[in-house]
Amino acid sequence: MGPWSRVRVAKCQMLVTCFFILLLGLSVATMVTLTYFGAHFAVIRRASLEKNPYQAVHQWAFSAGLSLVGLLTLGAVLSAAATVREAQGLMAGGFLCFSLAFCAQVQVVFWRLHSPTQVEDAMLDTYDLVYEQAMKGTSHVQRQELAAIQDMFLCCGKRSPFSRLGSTEADLCQGQEAAREDCLQGIRSFLRIHQQVASSLTSIGLALTVSALLLSSFLWFAIRSGCSLDRKGKYTLAPRSPGQKSQWAQRVPF
Repeated sequence: MGPWSRVRVAKCQMLVTCFFILLLGLSVATMVTLTYFGAHFAVIRRASLEKNPYQAVHQWAFSAGLSLVGLLTLGAVLSAAATVREAQGLMAGGFLCFSLAFCAQVQVVFWRLHSPTQVEDAMLDTYDLVYEQAMKGTSHVQRQELAAIQDMFLCCGKRSPFSRLGSTEADLCQGQEAAREDCLQGIRSFLRIHQQVASSLTSIGLALTVSALLLSSFLWFAIRSGCSLDRKGKYTLAPRSPGQKSQWAQRVPF
């Protein structure tokens, strides 16, 4: 395969990779939107506590997700435009965006390996605080917040052998609500599905980002060295000798 064929194949691969990265960015944006505005997460985040353990983690995840979406989208658009127009500066900008996106995804993977249960612990701690305040307090607002959480996750109470709240817990789940699962287990089950989707998107994102980095660096050097598909050489006009008549002048008499 000659150099021109390699450049042509790299350009096609780059355009296809940018298309899939745009789809990935759309998927991550959808997940971030559902995480921030989704009812399951919002009912935990809006709990009226002096210090909500989940709110800080929730805000950090939302900001990181938006930043990643912006980097992926901008990198894909710049790289696609650079591939079509053979612009060296745009290709360098796309490479920079993909590099930052790759570092962000590596940081997410490291955070998941180092603290795999941070989000789960924050949500469970928030539910524990709401549960204890609702059981010990006399405010109807706290009872309503607890009922909203339990109705959202289709659960009721928490079954713990270390509970010291007395008979009030037994009166919480009655009738059909008594057949519901434990809320701690219900929250864990919901988060497990959400985290599996996030891990899958992160793995796909790492693979696409690495591919985009390799292709963008190769095309940047190809553009810099003048390996263009549309201009396979540089043509200059040679000066004509004074005594030589042009072919047009010989055929068209004056």
